[in-house]
Amino acid sequence: MEGISDIRIVGIDETRPPRIRKEPYIDIYFALSHQAPEEWCVEFNSLLTDELGKPNIQEKDGLYIEAWVRKPEEIVALLDMLKAKVAECTRQYIERIESAVRDASADDVSVASEDEGEQGQLNRIIAGLDFDEGPTAA
Repeated sequence: MEGISDIRIVGIDETRPPRIRKEPYIDIYFALSHQAPEEWCVEFNSLLTDELGKPNIQEKDGLYIEAWVRKPEEIVALLDMLKAKVAECTRQYIERIESAVRDASADDVSVASEDEGEQGQLNRIIAGLDFDEGPTAA
């Protein structure tokens, strides 16, 4: 099973190889090792909003990074930048998930500590209140 930390650029999309055209740019589609989660793709695209070549990844697809360069000589620098951004995005994504898990654990601990001491006693009394008609037995 491949995890989020395994995402990396593994090559060029074989169905869309780079071609020299009349237009002053070359489209390049980099293939990822496996499909990235949609949230990861959103984060990745936000990291690249100001980059030359407008690299992005289709959030629903999550398999290819689409980019362009003006000259073939720019491809190596583009790939190096994208590899760094993939690593940065993965690091941020994992940190965000770990932070959410820590926050959820902290919430569980605070609820558990409320079951002890005076607050715990109060919680048990409130939970045991009988709101049916008639006097409550003391």
